[in-house]
Order: sequence, then structure tokens, then C-alpha cells
Amino acid sequence: MSDLELSSVERSRASVVRLMVPTDANFSGNVFGGSILSEIDRVAYVTASRHARRRTVTASIDRVDFIAPVHVGDVVDFDACLTWVGTTSMEVWVRVSAEETLGGTPQLVVEAFVTMVAVGDDGRPARVPPLEPASDDERRRFEEGRARAEQRRRSRRRPEVRNDAV
Repeated sequence: MSDLELSSVERSRASVVRLMVPTDANFSGNVFGGSILSEIDRVAYVTASRHARRRTVTASIDRVDFIAPVHVGDVVDFDACLTWVGTTSMEVWVRVSAEETLGGTPQLVVEAFVTMVAVGDDGRPARVPPLEPASDDERRRFEEGRARAEQRRRSRRRPEVRNDAV
């Protein structure tokens, strides 16, 4: 398979399961949001790198919704899949659910959209294979992802041009 042949959402899916321990939490026993974000970034990296077949870097985490707290002792699942792919960037949707260690119904606790960019050996953005959505849901998520990517592009802060004439 050449590097730029069509690829599927399923091919790059990734998940991580973590037991939340005291070092992940504050004095109230709630897991720090930063601990959750760190794991979200890792699973997004795996998903994007599988698709790109090369290293990727995080460009933005533009939407994170903390829906419910996570506690020490919870088993937490981080599930990631691609929603949209551009020329060098990819949007990864990460859904996080938690359940008590001794059983219980998993509860959605966090959702996030992470934009990853493929990079070549020179550290510059590199082309990625196009994504071929296989179902109506994947096609809908692709179009929603395209709209979010366009919104990110429009709202991206532009560096100010300095005119420091000597």
C-alpha cells in the first residue's frame, strides 16, 4: 500500500485503558483534568500516527467537554477515531468513559476533538492518506469535522507583522 492510498476510520482506531491511581488525583480524590488530557493526547497520537504512517504532533485540542468527574480507583477507557482528514492534518475524536473498578456501568465522562499534524523527518508538515468514510455516521462525522477544521482555520490567530525600521 503506498503512503497516500485511501484509508479507513477502522484501520487507525485506538484505545487505552487506565486505572486511575492517587498520583492522578487531587486531595478530594478527583482525577486532575490534566491527567485526562495527557492520556487523550497520547491516544490521539496513536490514532493519527497509524493513519499517517509517520510521526504526528498535536496542533490543537479545541474542544474538551468534562461531563462527569473521574475518581481514584476508576477504570477509564480512552477510545479514539478519526473524524476528518485534510492534506497534512487530521481530527481525532476521543471519547472517555469511566467505571468503578469492581464493576458498574461505564459512564461517558469526557469528549474531545484533537487536531494532529503529520510531520516528516525534517519536522515540516507532511501529506497524509485521504480518509474513506465507510458508513453514514462516518460520512456525517467527516462533514462535521471538515466544518470544524474550516472554523479553526478562520479563527487561527495570525502573527503580527513587525516593522522595526532601524
